[in-house]
Amino acid sequence: VQLQASGGGLVQPGGSLRLSCAASTTIFSIYTMGWYRQAPGKQRELVATSAGNTNYADSVKGRFTISRDNAKKTVYLQMNSLKPEDTAVYSCNAKAGLQSYWGKGTQVTVSS
Repeated sequence: VQLQASGGGLVQPGGSLRLSCAASTTIFSIYTMGWYRQAPGKQRELVATSAGNTNYADSVKGRFTISRDNAKKTVYLQMNSLKPEDTAVYSCNAKAGLQSYWGKGTQVTVSS
């Protein structure tokens, strides 16, 4: 499975961005899709996952929304009310059983 993330960029505090991650697989629906992020000098952390339900890190609850379109084999991350501490490289992950795939990240910078 190959994953291609896009949609990152520079945004002011309080702004919004939508990330997309397209997957090259014929069975996208079986995968738990997740967004992770890694800020400079910090460990990678889970942001949100989407399977039969959705889960969010406490730090993004109420601001970020993960969604997926199985027909388009794409997972999205709508990020609202962005804060400088959201600055990181965001990567998507596809997981099914013992299989786990990562895409290249996309940089999100929140700064005035």
